[in-house]
Amino acid sequence: MSGVEVITFGCRLNTYESEVMRGEAEKAGLNNAILVNTCAVTGEAVRQARQAIRRARRDNPYARIIVTGCAAQTETETFAEMPEVDAVLGNEEKLKSASYRSLPDFGVSAEEKVRVNDIMSVRATAPQMVKSIDGHVRAFIQVQNGCDHRCTFCVIPFGRGNSRSVPMGAIVDQARRLVEGGYSEIVLTGVDATSYGADLPGHPSLGILAKTLLKQVPEILRLRLSSIDGIEADQHLWDLIADEPRFMPHLHLSLQHGDDLILKRMKRRHSRDDAISFCREARRLRPEISFGADMIAGFPTETEDMAAQSANLAEECGIAHLHVFPYSPRPGTPAARMPQVDRAIVKERAARLRETGNRLQLSHLASMVGTRQMILVENNGLAHTENFTLVDAAGLAPRDLVPVTVTGHNGRHLTAQLDPVSFRN
Repeated sequence: MSGVEVITFGCRLNTYESEVMRGEAEKAGLNNAILVNTCAVTGEAVRQARQAIRRARRDNPYARIIVTGCAAQTETETFAEMPEVDAVLGNEEKLKSASYRSLPDFGVSAEEKVRVNDIMSVRATAPQMVKSIDGHVRAFIQVQNGCDHRCTFCVIPFGRGNSRSVPMGAIVDQARRLVEGGYSEIVLTGVDATSYGADLPGHPSLGILAKTLLKQVPEILRLRLSSIDGIEADQHLWDLIADEPRFMPHLHLSLQHGDDLILKRMKRRHSRDDAISFCREARRLRPEISFGADMIAGFPTETEDMAAQSANLAEECGIAHLHVFPYSPRPGTPAARMPQVDRAIVKERAARLRETGNRLQLSHLASMVGTRQMILVENNGLAHTENFTLVDAAGLAPRDLVPVTVTGHNGRHLTAQLDPVSFRN
C-alpha cells in the first residue's frame, strides 16, 4: 500500500478526528501507514480494534500501524504490547503533525512505542479544520471534547479528559468551509455536546451556538445534533426545536436506563420522569420529531423489575432508534467494583431490550407511510429523512436532496416514490 489509511471505530467525533489525523499525518510526510482510531466505550469495542489491527498487519506486512483513540489512551499497554503495532499515540497527540514526524523505528520495545501524555492536563481544544469527511455526505464538526461528569460505568473521561469547548468563531468558519465544499447537512458533535460553552467567555450554550451557525451560515440547509443530554437543554435549544425548520427533528438521547435507582447508581443527572417530560415537550413543540437513545442492559445490581423499566421507558418516550449496550465492566470505573449481573443474564436482557427497540422501530416506520419527506441521499443506496429515518434511495445520486412520498417499509427502512417536482443539491 501507499499513502495513509485510517480505520475508525466509535463515535462521530472519532470520525471527524480521523480526517484531522489523516491531514496531519500527510502533512508530516507519513507514507505506507495505517492509523487505527479506537473506541473504549465497551470491552467489545476494544476487542474489535485489536482484531482489526491483526488483520491489517496480515494484509499489509510492511506498513506502519499506528494506534490511537480512546482505547489507546486508557489501555496503552494493551496496544503497545501487540507485536503488530509500531506506535501508540494519545488522543491529544494524534491531532498533531509533529507526532507523525517523531515516530519510533520499527522493532522497538513496547515502552518506546508509546507517545501518550496525561489527557487530564489538556485544558483547551484547538480548532481543527477539515475540507471534507471521507465517505460521508453529512459533515461533522467537533464543538466540544472531554467530559466533566463521572458516570460510574464510563471510562471515556479518562480517554478524553475534562470538558473543553471550541470557540464559536472557529466553528462558524469550519461550517462555512464545509458548506462551500458541497455539504448541505452539518452535524455538531462532541463527547458531552450539551455542556458546550461553560468554559468559554460569556458561557454560550449549545443552543446559542446552533442559532449563531444558522444565522451566520445561511447556506446550511440542515443542522443536526449528534447526541444530547436532555437535562442540559436550555431555552435556546427549545426555541430551535419549536421554530427552526433547518434544525432537524431528531435527537439522540443519552438515557442509559429506565429505573431511578439504577440511574442514581450510574450517577446520571436525570430521572425517569425527566426523560419522559423532555420527550413529551419536544413532541408537543415538533410533532414529527423522532428520538434515538442509548440504553445499557445488565448494569450491576439490576433486577428483572429494573430491567423491565428500561423497556417501559423506551415505550413511553416512543424511541424510534434504540441502541442497546450489554453492560461491559470497564477497568478503573466504580461500576466495575459493584456486584455484577451474570453475563448470560446480561446478554438475555440486552436481547429482550433490543426486541422492544425493534418493535418500536416498526411502529415508527408504519407511522410515516403516506407522509411527504425531504431526503438526503447517502453513499450506500439509502437516504435519511429529516427525522433520521432510513429510506431506500436506489438510483439516486449521493448528496441529492429530494422530496419523496413514503409508500411503505420493509421492516428496516422506508420505501418511497420520488415526487414529480424535485431538486438536487
